[in-house]
Amino acid sequence: MAKSTSKSCRNQIMYSVFVRNYSPEGTFEGVRRDLGRIRDLGADIIWLMPIHPIGEVNRKGGLGSPYAIRDYRAVNPEYGALEDFQRLVDDIHKLGMRCVIDVVYNHTSPDSRLAREHPEWFYRKPDGSFGNRVGEWWDVIDLDYSQPGLWDYQIETLKYWASMVDGFRCDVAPLVPLDFWLRAREEVERVRPGCLWLAESVEPGAVREWRAQGMGALSDSELYQAFDICYDYDIYDVFQAYLEGRAPLERYAEAINAQETIYPENYVKLRFLENHDRARAAFLIPNHRVRHNWEAFLYFQKGMTLLYAGQEARDGHRPSLFDKDEVDWSDGLDYSETMRELAALKRNPLLTDSRYEVRALPRDILYATHRKGDRQLVGVFSLRGRDALVPADAPDGVYPNLALERAPVKVSEGMLSCRGFPIVFEAPWTGEGPG
Repeated sequence: MAKSTSKSCRNQIMYSVFVRNYSPEGTFEGVRRDLGRIRDLGADIIWLMPIHPIGEVNRKGGLGSPYAIRDYRAVNPEYGALEDFQRLVDDIHKLGMRCVIDVVYNHTSPDSRLAREHPEWFYRKPDGSFGNRVGEWWDVIDLDYSQPGLWDYQIETLKYWASMVDGFRCDVAPLVPLDFWLRAREEVERVRPGCLWLAESVEPGAVREWRAQGMGALSDSELYQAFDICYDYDIYDVFQAYLEGRAPLERYAEAINAQETIYPENYVKLRFLENHDRARAAFLIPNHRVRHNWEAFLYFQKGMTLLYAGQEARDGHRPSLFDKDEVDWSDGLDYSETMRELAALKRNPLLTDSRYEVRALPRDILYATHRKGDRQLVGVFSLRGRDALVPADAPDGVYPNLALERAPVKVSEGMLSCRGFPIVFEAPWTGEGPG
């Protein structure tokens, strides 16, 4: 684990923005004018998906993927000039938030500046031509990290951007050597002390497959040596299997609990219901009551909360990465007020440093606790939206519901009544009972 990683990351919320599709004009200015609203949702960090020029050769769609980068040291002119980007970052800072940008270091576009100036830094197919090792990514060509000059160039690029921004979200980080990330972190720290490092870690199945193909794919445990935060993909397959009825809730609970033992004590997971590579929560979980429980659990989880732009509008359409495809803000649904309430929950100090455990109960109830000293935060989530009588390891009494302000929680004779909506409350903890 990155030893300097602060557990306070577990109390923070990251908001992800694809500049092209965030506003009608698709510019830095379109994001800048909405910063106050994003901050009011509770966002601590704004993650900007790749801001760089996009390659033209082998483009997917009409405008190309932002992950097929032509020049790491420039901004996409379709989004604005460098001065526009700096103005956006300055205003993010003025509002008390941090800015993280995407780093795509496994590959470039085929017509990238590096491919033209340093063709020796690229992976070659048996016939000597440029290529990539992940077949469906046919719009990019892979870099070759056996080349020392590439390391120097990439780290200098990181230091250049670190003079402006506060951290990096590193795309397919497992396919770039761990020693590179360790050195990059050390050198960037001199430019931006406290720089935040988020790894797009991948599903275990992808690690196994890539390793079988002879690729040096890093596990989450390896990535945590250099990164502060890893994705939640290590248990995403189980989450999806439960939603689809292919796995019991007990299996999902076991997967979450396992994270408490296989990762370092100060591990931070990026918890999400949706992101730009996955279906929207409103599509995956169409039932309003069920989705409300999952959304409350998202904030309750140990780790940083990720929101993808449009999630607050319950947008069920995942915008295309390859064309102009704006977020639909006009559906009339607005989850912003609930998000603000849950953001207040996210600040609870029991979420910073706790003994975290989840249990599957009958009727698809997930019972979760954060415990420290003589206090505990209890969460009851009805993941099929059902009513249930739930045993509660808390003294009898009436408690404010931190997930649903107008519905106080009554514990009587060690039981509470769940009406199908999420329950979160803080209570004394005596050290007795399960967990």
